[in-house]
Amino acid sequence: MLDSKGERIVKKSLWSLSIATALLIGSVPAYSGTVSAESINSLENEQNNIKKEREEINGEINSKDSNIDKVIDRQSEVTSQIKELDSKIKSTTAEIETVSEEIDSTTAHIEKLREEIEVLKQKIEERTLLLEERARAIQMSGGSVSYMDVLLGAESFGDFIDRFSAVNTLVEADRKIMEEQHRDQKSLEQKEAEVKEELAALEDKKANLDNLKAELDGQKEEKKSLMAELEAEQGKLEKEKSELEVKDSELKDLSADVESKIIAEQERLAELARQKELERQAEEKRQQEAAAAEAAAAEEAAAAKQASASASAPKQTSSSPAPAKQAAKPATSAGAWTTPAFGTITTEFGYDVLNGQSRYHYGMDVAAGVGTSIVSAASGYVFQAKSGENGGYGNMIMITHNIDGKTYTTVYAHLSSISVSNGQYVEKGQYIGGMGDTGFSFGSHLHFELHEGAWNGAKSNAVNPRKYVSF
Repeated sequence: MLDSKGERIVKKSLWSLSIATALLIGSVPAYSGTVSAESINSLENEQNNIKKEREEINGEINSKDSNIDKVIDRQSEVTSQIKELDSKIKSTTAEIETVSEEIDSTTAHIEKLREEIEVLKQKIEERTLLLEERARAIQMSGGSVSYMDVLLGAESFGDFIDRFSAVNTLVEADRKIMEEQHRDQKSLEQKEAEVKEELAALEDKKANLDNLKAELDGQKEEKKSLMAELEAEQGKLEKEKSELEVKDSELKDLSADVESKIIAEQERLAELARQKELERQAEEKRQQEAAAAEAAAAEEAAAAKQASASASAPKQTSSSPAPAKQAAKPATSAGAWTTPAFGTITTEFGYDVLNGQSRYHYGMDVAAGVGTSIVSAASGYVFQAKSGENGGYGNMIMITHNIDGKTYTTVYAHLSSISVSNGQYVEKGQYIGGMGDTGFSFGSHLHFELHEGAWNGAKSNAVNPRKYVSF
């Protein structure tokens, strides 16, 4: 029991300590000690809605990809048709050039035949005139003189020979004229026939050329139509690509928005964890000061009581020794971090090989039986407690911590059970769930990550947990 003086000293010390503690806590922004999970649940609902929307968009993208593949196949088919058509056009053009060359050659031949015919006509005309003149000469002589009369009228043998030679010459001349006339007339008829055949062939070639030109025109129209179809298909493909790009842009915006909300929520929880740590430190200081004040008051009261008893009691030659002084024992901490689970370390932080493939392991793996206790590695707020596949993490918990003014995030993956909820405050060493084999896992174990700062999908701030936690 303390006397009235000792009680006053204790009350005065406690009063001063209460004022100091109130001032310290009052300097911290007002946050509730209990975190409402409403914002986290709202964020998770938004994540679920975005996930559903992403699934719908991915389905639409897959459908459009299929359509794009069909368009590409169609483009390939039309391109083959155009190549085939180009080959036909090239062949037709070559044939037209050949026909044109033949027509030119035929025309030149016809012109040559016509020149020859003109020459023959001239010769025939000249022979005709000669024969006509000879006939007139016979008529002028009475028309009764024959080659026999000419021979019989010879006055001597020499005259007969001369007359015979002359008659023979005339007869031979007439015979040659007649033969040449006959031959030339036959040649003229033959050449005229050839001209007619050449002309007929030329007409046929012209008709063929016209048909080839018409076919070429048709092929050109066909190519034009195919090109228009290809351009339409290309336009459709570009439009689909544009729509996909818009969808992709919207998806990126949604992801960025969610990421910003996640970061904001992490920062909010980190601030709550920081204030919780300040409150804990203030409470610890208050308890230490209260214990010190109470010990000091008790010591002072004991001394006063001893002095009063010595003054009233008779002196003795010997006295009992004074009782030993009891020193105060302030609360101590085992540190900010603790091991999240006990078991066998199967994989360290950093590069390793999984299923024959090199990878970077962003945490540590602790293996033990299913259901082995998992505790929070430090005090903080549960940022996410979620069941499911979770990108291979399986059932997982994320906790935001604030230690010595710095933010940290711990991740606990592949759990068999979860015993905390979003927004819940947990103490260091508090049970949060059981070890398991969920998600992308090859046996019961805890995958534990430690991030300096808020968690991000790129895991750019993941550090080796051994930097802070002793295993």
